[in-house]
Amino acid sequence: MWYNVGMKTSTIYQKSIKPPAESKTGVLKKGSQNKKLGFKVTAKKWRGKRLYSLTLTERDTCDTSCHHWEDCYGNNMPFAHRFSTVGLIPKLREEVAELLAKHKEGVVIRLHVLGDFYSKEYVNFWGDMLRDYPKLCIFGYTGLPLDKDFGVGWMNAFFRDRCVIRYSKNESYFGAFKESYAADESFEGDSFTCPEQEGKVKSCAACGLCWTVTKTVKFLSH
Repeated sequence: MWYNVGMKTSTIYQKSIKPPAESKTGVLKKGSQNKKLGFKVTAKKWRGKRLYSLTLTERDTCDTSCHHWEDCYGNNMPFAHRFSTVGLIPKLREEVAELLAKHKEGVVIRLHVLGDFYSKEYVNFWGDMLRDYPKLCIFGYTGLPLDKDFGVGWMNAFFRDRCVIRYSKNESYFGAFKESYAADESFEGDSFTCPEQEGKVKSCAACGLCWTVTKTVKFLSH
């Protein structure tokens, strides 16, 4: 049964939600803990950096307009550790500083394995981190509408070489000052299919196309 009397308003795995402050191993997880992601970036762009990921709670942090609201792949991830947003920003600030002190080549953070940008304050936090740490890069996807994205588009534009957040929309990139998109497998426009899903590369860290090219990336159904 779905959480909240059958209404899809959060994850169905409520016991998997963890308070950030109580995580002894941190909220930013090594990409090596996820075979899709990988850890050491070998792709030409951002090469040598170490890849980490952040998992929030699906639906709790997502806009209801997301076209994967009903079939979120979090539905099939009962063992994922999802972090709540209570106390999240202070914990992230601490961990980002520690990781960048540890990895001199820099760090790439995948936002978000589950969940999304949930507030303007949260987006501003990542903008501050990119400003304060020149060796920090972030990439990921958002289901937010382009006109109500809390400033994600601004962050993409201002930190173009180090921030690539694609919008989950079945659209194509058409040139300068347009956003990059992530489509589903039904999309017939100009795009490329995720090489990792097709078994053409070992991991995201070995590929890097999502943060390198502007063409729409198309994902196969989970």
